Amino acid sequence: MVVDKKSFRVHAQLQTLQLRIRTGPDLRFFVLFSHQHFSIARFYHATMKPTIALAALVGVQGISGLSVPSNVRSFYNRVKPTTCTGTEKLKGGFYDQEGGSAQWSYCRKAFADSGKHAIYLHGSGSKLANMDIDCDGDLSNPVDGRCGSSRDTQGETRWKAEVQAASGRRIPDLNANIHPYVVFGNERNDGGATFDPRSVGIKPLSVMAAVCGDKMFYGVWGDTNGDDGPPLVGEASLSLATACFGTSMNGNNGHDEADVLYIAFPGDDAVPGSSANWGASNFQQFEDSITALGNKLVARLS
Repeated sequence: MVVDKKSFRVHAQLQTLQLRIRTGPDLRFFVLFSHQHFSIARFYHATMKPTIALAALVGVQGISGLSVPSNVRSFYNRVKPTTCTGTEKLKGGFYDQEGGSAQWSYCRKAFADSGKHAIYLHGSGSKLANMDIDCDGDLSNPVDGRCGSSRDTQGETRWKAEVQAASGRRIPDLNANIHPYVVFGNERNDGGATFDPRSVGIKPLSVMAAVCGDKMFYGVWGDTNGDDGPPLVGEASLSLATACFGTSMNGNNGHDEADVLYIAFPGDDAVPGSSANWGASNFQQFEDSITALGNKLVARLS
C-alpha cells in the first residue's frame, strides 16, 4: 500500500477529513482519527474506492469545537435554572417536539454594561432547547445521504434570496450538510403561536452561537419554523447537529435533551455579509469564516 501524505488535509478544528489512499483492488482500511494523530490499520478485505470520506469517523471521535468561554458559561448557568418571565419573556406557547407541551418561550436578556441584549430559547424549569434536524435548502451536494431520512424537507430556506445576495449568487441557497444554521422564529397562518426575531432586531443570516455540552459553535440564522405541525422550536442544520453530537444525527434523528443554548444577537453588525465563505465546501471552512465575528458577539455576554 502506498499512502499519499499530501492527500491528508488536517485542521485543528476538523469537521471533515478526506483520505485518499492508492491501493490494490482487494484491500480496505479502517482509519482512526484523534485530535493529535491518526493511525491506519487493516480492517478487512473488500473492494474500496480511492477516496474515503471520514466525516463519520471524525464525528464519532468528536469534532473539536470552541471551548465555551467563561462569560458564555456564566451566561448559560445564569439563564438555565429558571424560565424567563416579565419583560424578559418575549413570546411563549411553543413546543420542542410534536405531542409535547407548549412550555417554550423566546426570551431576552439585557446586558447592563453595553445596552445590548441577546435572544435565547427556554422551556419550563431548567430546560433550554433540544436540537431537531433541518435539511431544507440546497441538497445538490448531499455529502453522505443522512438527510435522506428527513420526512419534511423543503426545497429552500426562509432566507434563500438573502443567501444569494450575500454570496454574490455563488450558491443557490444554504446547504444543511455544509452551512451551520439555526432555525429560529415561527411563521404560520393557522392561528398558532408565532414570533419574528426581526421584531427585536435580529437580522436574517446574522451569526448565532450554539452551546452544546462543553462545546460551542457558530452558525447563522438561516431558516424559520413553518406551519406544517405545532409551533416548534429547537432545530438546526444537519452540519451543526453533527458538530455538536456526532454522525448519529440524521434527517429523522436529532438530540432530544433540552440542554442546548441558542443565542441570537441583534444589530446589523451581527451579519457577516460577503465576508462569510458562503461557497465553502465543508462545515469547517464556513465555520472558520464567521468565527471572528462570533467571538466579538459573544464577548458582549455578561
